[in-house]
Amino acid sequence: MKKSPSTNRSTTTKTSKPDYKTEWDFTLLYKNEKDPNIEADIQTIERAFKTFADTYAKKDDYLSDEQALYTALLDLEKMTETVGSSRPMFYLYNRLSVESQNSALTAKVGLLEPRLTKASNLILFFEIKLGKISKEQQKKFLTSPVLNDYTYYLQTVFEGARYNLTEAEEKIMSLKNRPAFDMWVDGFAKVRSAQTVTFKGKVMSLAEATNSIGQLPTKDRRKLQDLVNETLKNVSYFAEHEINAIYTNKKINDELRGYEHPYSATIKGYQNDEKAIMALVDTVTKGFTISKKFYKLKAKLLKLPSLEYADRGVGIGKTEKKVSFDEALQLTRQGFARAGTRYVDILDSMVKNGQIDVHPKKGKEGGAYCWGGSNVPTLVMLNHVPSTDAVMTLAHEMGHAIHTELSKKPRTMYQHYTTSVAEVASTFFENLAFEEVLKTLSDKEKIVALHDRIQDYISTVFRQIACFNFELNLHKQIREKGSLSKEEIAQSHNKHMQQYIGPVMKFKELDGYMFAQWSHIRRYFYVYSYAYGALISRALYKKYQDDPKNIEKVDAFMEAGATMSPEDIFKSVGIDTTKPAFFEEGLKSIEDDIKELEKLAKKNKLI
Repeated sequence: MKKSPSTNRSTTTKTSKPDYKTEWDFTLLYKNEKDPNIEADIQTIERAFKTFADTYAKKDDYLSDEQALYTALLDLEKMTETVGSSRPMFYLYNRLSVESQNSALTAKVGLLEPRLTKASNLILFFEIKLGKISKEQQKKFLTSPVLNDYTYYLQTVFEGARYNLTEAEEKIMSLKNRPAFDMWVDGFAKVRSAQTVTFKGKVMSLAEATNSIGQLPTKDRRKLQDLVNETLKNVSYFAEHEINAIYTNKKINDELRGYEHPYSATIKGYQNDEKAIMALVDTVTKGFTISKKFYKLKAKLLKLPSLEYADRGVGIGKTEKKVSFDEALQLTRQGFARAGTRYVDILDSMVKNGQIDVHPKKGKEGGAYCWGGSNVPTLVMLNHVPSTDAVMTLAHEMGHAIHTELSKKPRTMYQHYTTSVAEVASTFFENLAFEEVLKTLSDKEKIVALHDRIQDYISTVFRQIACFNFELNLHKQIREKGSLSKEEIAQSHNKHMQQYIGPVMKFKELDGYMFAQWSHIRRYFYVYSYAYGALISRALYKKYQDDPKNIEKVDAFMEAGATMSPEDIFKSVGIDTTKPAFFEEGLKSIEDDIKELEKLAKKNKLI
């Protein structure tokens, strides 16, 4: 990858090591789950919803008068500011991410969540009533100078109105979500996180075992992968019922609301254009020849006649230094500093305040995520395993964190961003960190690092679209057959993973049970956002490489929050995502990187 020149925004590069914590400091929110402030905040939220409902439930003037609607929207925004991201639930959910076996927390969620659902149901009438006004009146409101600050909000309300049910029905839909979805998903997550794997005398959590596979020699990693898969198979009976239950619930919801396809609700909820997203899915699926080329080359670089599932994410050599979290933090800081010192300030503040939970442990969920919002501290969860990959993961999640912080710039109504936009910032900041990693490597190690970076893109773009196709197949099959067995789900997993990887990988029946661990298939087509974001981020990063002043475009999209549709946000910074040609160009750039890797490998006699 081309090295980005420095920019004037980074004249002060911080190199001193900050003091930091490696576990979340939940006192940023509450003392403990018995803190009386939790109940006080719940009551404040309940009052905010009730006050708005008492004021507007029996009023209709805002449905025809623009000044009355402006006043109502101001009050809605004030209520939104009070409610924020629900500090009590934010606190409990995140604690459960690292203490999944804590029954007291689970019980607390069970008590408080229905109360908040009931409270939020009080204001369902508002958007339902707005959605029912005539097209002529909608047009008046959308072109009114008085309502200019709320035009995009109104636009999304009017466009989504066709999928609304009655107020009474919406309340039922909201109330049933916990037993019909949350309790199933949380229940299996709890079972899964309690599993351990014993390998070479060491007892590891499932998350630690999974994260360790790629660090081992061929024979060991394949053995550990089999042990992980066997463990997942042993609990797949629960996953089978979970998947069938929540997918059937979604089928019911989609039919009641009138969504045409299983993926329609997600794409519209992310405020994307459905036609453009399905063009992305089709373009990437047709481009699976590119990912197949990569895995064929990977087998040669590993000097293996064929690959197994355990080999999918492994590196091709020992670039791997055992990168501690401290080293990962410093490399990430240096990368961010090149683009702007305010990015470093956000990172330093978060590690100092205990907003990053670093290491894997029993009872902690696997993977990594960032979560933040109004009135709550942005939190990042990692499961750090010492490797250069850990640098990329830290930079990725901090990209989300920076985006979350900068999206607080607009007015309260728009202080968030849709999921489809989220992966752009995360991948952009990964690129900054990657350049710092390259500086620490020898020429041969750089080839290994280039392979790993391409592999990330293969996973982010091609694997996630293969998952989209896998998930779509599950929805269709369950809707047609009524339910699927765990064996059928596992077979479907292998079929769709084979399609993007190619015949060079020999799948075992056991590999299919990885579906039980794949949390994304519970988030209904969320995976397309990875491919969408990665290809946009790649284009945006090239603009930054060509001219460092274009970092202002990166800031502009992050600071836009939810003030526009994703397509309009990116158009505003010179990227048109509505045409398949844009995605085709992105795939070609990945293919060019694969060709470059092959050329360098031959030059250095690695193949």
